[in-house]
Parts: sequence; C-alpha cells; structure tokens
Amino acid sequence: MKAYIFPGQGAQFSGMGLDLYENAPVAQHLFEEANDILGFSITDTMFEGSAEDLKETKVTQPAVFLHSVILAKTLGDTFQPDLVAGHSLGEFSALVANGTLSFEDGLKLVSQRALAMQKACELQPSTMAAVLGLEDHSVENVCDATEGVVVAANYNCPGQLVISGTINAVNAACETLKAEGARRALVLPVGGAFHSPLMEPAREELAAAIENTTFSTPKCPIYQNVTANAVKDETAIKANLIAQLTAPVRWTQSVQQMIADGATQFTEVGPGKVLQGLVKKIDRTAQTASATFETVS
Repeated sequence: MKAYIFPGQGAQFSGMGLDLYENAPVAQHLFEEANDILGFSITDTMFEGSAEDLKETKVTQPAVFLHSVILAKTLGDTFQPDLVAGHSLGEFSALVANGTLSFEDGLKLVSQRALAMQKACELQPSTMAAVLGLEDHSVENVCDATEGVVVAANYNCPGQLVISGTINAVNAACETLKAEGARRALVLPVGGAFHSPLMEPAREELAAAIENTTFSTPKCPIYQNVTANAVKDETAIKANLIAQLTAPVRWTQSVQQMIADGATQFTEVGPGKVLQGLVKKIDRTAQTASATFETVS
C-alpha cells in the first residue's frame, strides 16, 4: 500500500516551488491563484526571498502547504494514495491531497492558522526543545514533574521527542533531562510553544474557521496527529484538526499504525526529506522516496 506523507513547518527553503512554477502549467496557475487568495505575492518570497524572509509566520506555513499541495497536483495519474498523513501543518496538505479540502479552503485555513498561532505566541513568551536519546515515558515524567507549563509536543521517532511550553519551564526540563541521561536537550529557534496548552487562543480562533468550512468525504483515510489512527469521517477529521493545535503530534505512532495497516511505501510530498528520515528511524524496512513532478497541463 502506498502512503503519501506531507511535511510541516521548518521544511521551507529559499527558492522553493520555482521549478514547479517554471515547468508545470498547472503549478503556475495554482501559484497565481494562491497570490490572489492570500492578497499578497507569496511567490515572490518563496522564489526569491531569503531564509529569513521565509521565517515570517504569514509566509512559512502557506509556503510549505503550497509547495506540497501543488507538487501533488503535478503528479497526475501517478498520485494514487492508499493512505495519507501530515506532520502538524502537513495535515492540511494531506487533506487537500485526499480530497477532503479544496485547494482554496485549505490555503485559507492554513493562513488563518498561521496568524492565530502567531498571536498566541505573542501573548506568552514560550519555546520548544528537542530531546534526543531518552524513552518517551522518561521525557513525559520530567515534564509532569517540572513546575510551569511544559509538555511532550512532537513524538517524531523513537528517541526523538520535542517538548513545548513556557521558556522557564522548558529550560528547567532540559536541565533535568540532561541529568537523566538525554544525549541532547536543545532549545529550538521557534517563536512559541506549538502543540501545547499555550496554543488555546489559536485553537479557539481556528475552530470557528474550520467549523465554517466544507469538508468532503476523503478518497482515502488520513492518519491524524491527535489519534494516530485512520480517519475517514468528516466530523471526526474536523474535531481532530481543531484539537491538533494544543495536542501532541503523534508521528511515531501514526507511522507505526500505517505500517500495521499495510503501508509499505512512504512518499514524501513537499520540501525536504525530514519525514523520510523519521520513517526509517521508526521502521528500517519501510521504503521511502521523494515525490518528483511530471510536466502536466
């Protein structure tokens, strides 16, 4: 069975999408449509902007989404997913790819999500940190025992977990984790505590937008971050997408469940190869690849 997986924030790079724009008419049309929907020329920043320009919140999330979704659109008849999943932001790309969301609605939601998360970050100084070399339960126990808000946010692969919370609590947890034997506990250069209770204002804002958006019956199941299980019911997909902002990304568990359900081939659609690396660390026997576009009109 073929699984298509979609990356999240952090996969962006300067010049992303330019090859698609120049070589695939369908991509050129969709990029121009995206500029109209967003009300600014995101293509200018994607194609010509610096890495710093691409870090701007209103750009980063839509840019990664656009690269992934438009690449999927250029694959033509070769794009026949049996299963899909996305890491955090990538879940929106996956939902367009499997027909749950339209291109326009997906882009609008991603843009609203980015701005809502930025506002939540500004309300409370917060951060995230990568923890390497400890069992998940050990990291969870340290978070539970640390004063303040700090939680497990991204279960990326065995031995790699990201924590999220207030700056003081994350720093304190990192010190304890190092003492507990973590190979690394490194604060990340991010603007806030994603996938933590501190994203509650963003969750409330995005919930209203999601509830007012039409979701169609998907062509194939999506394995959502919140549950790590196959979902095809539109109401459940909406609820999970809303919960995702304050709940952890269960990527390890999602990939394990996809493999248990028959996935043998994982194709990453979008910028970078981060998810392929994670899949290999979760199961060495899984086949991984990057999606490559064909020129289609």
